[in-house]
Amino acid sequence: MYAIIESCGKQYKVAEGDVVFFEKLDAEEGKKVTFDKVILVSDEGKVQVGNPYVKGVKVEGKVVAHGKAKKIIVFKMKAKANYRRRYGHRQPYTKVEITKIKAEAEKKTSTTAKKETEKATEKVEA
Repeated sequence: MYAIIESCGKQYKVAEGDVVFFEKLDAEEGKKVTFDKVILVSDEGKVQVGNPYVKGVKVEGKVVAHGKAKKIIVFKMKAKANYRRRYGHRQPYTKVEITKIKAEAEKKTSTTAKKETEKATEKVEA
């Protein structure tokens, strides 16, 4: 089972037991973190796609550590003007271990799902 979640303006593919590096989150080490913006859930070939998010599905994780990534060099230069600037940057991150994917969503039969998509397309066309 895996899920695609949205956090910090990016999308991440996660599964139970994965360790993922997110941009800095406001959570202390050892605390639980819940991600409710789940875009897609796949369980043994059954795929649920949200519009924009899957309702009732949450991904839980545990904050392992905070840190900074490797330094990158930002170098600015203008030719023939003797202008050179060199900066370094270290992006802060939060290391999260995914503990559980809670799929509490109502499991809709294929006929009810088709009816809902037909209603949505009728609203768009009208």
